[in-house]
Amino acid sequence: MKPPYPNRPRQTMPPAEDYIIGMHPVKEAILSGKTVDKVLIDRVETGLATKEITALCKEYNIPLQTVPPEKLKRITQKNHQGIIALLSPVPFYDLDNIIMLTFEKGEDPLVVVLDRITDVRNMGAIARSCECMGVHAIVIPEKNASRINSEAIKSSAGALLHIPLCREADLKQTVLKLQKYGLAVAGVTEKGADYAFKTDLNGPLAIVMGSEEDGISSDILRICDTLVQIPMKGKISSLNVSVACGVMLYEVNRQRGQ
Repeated sequence: MKPPYPNRPRQTMPPAEDYIIGMHPVKEAILSGKTVDKVLIDRVETGLATKEITALCKEYNIPLQTVPPEKLKRITQKNHQGIIALLSPVPFYDLDNIIMLTFEKGEDPLVVVLDRITDVRNMGAIARSCECMGVHAIVIPEKNASRINSEAIKSSAGALLHIPLCREADLKQTVLKLQKYGLAVAGVTEKGADYAFKTDLNGPLAIVMGSEEDGISSDILRICDTLVQIPMKGKISSLNVSVACGVMLYEVNRQRGQ
């Protein structure tokens, strides 16, 4: 089985263990099944080897990005041959399998969908809450998502090593798929019609969390089964997304008597 791969390169220089350089090493990394986060190729490279890597990325569903040579130089000064593969320290799982296996065990699936969460520390903190609160899977998109790297794992206190992470090409279609499996989809937003503690959060459930800057994408908001908000009394009108996620998951567990 060919493993899925995530997206988004780190904005600062990654440690050497987080990437592989050179045409042949990158090719072998893909063929050997390493969890490649994204492949970066110098936009001026057009040779046969580049075309072969491009075809492999398409075959193995690996995000590929053509970038200016300066971006590659910021990552490493070594002879990268115009190509760098960013690696992920954790595997990625098939969401369909997780949902079906959870039902087979007689449990109600609890999934957290992250829409445009790009900060690695928020990603880590969310994963930590998810692991502690019994979430079966975290779903992230191919684009506009935090890199899953050593910093994210550290922020999660190791939780990212224990909770299944699923990367999906189209988050809207993924939400629709979850609904077909029978999961109610609750979007957490200040636009919510009711408070979380007044909303029935029992049964198969997917919780959608949006970015602090833009919230949940409008196309996903429209298809959520319910929109809920977290009551607040202070002068600041919003919570950090990782804190909001933790509050929601606590409420789910409270209602389920866990």
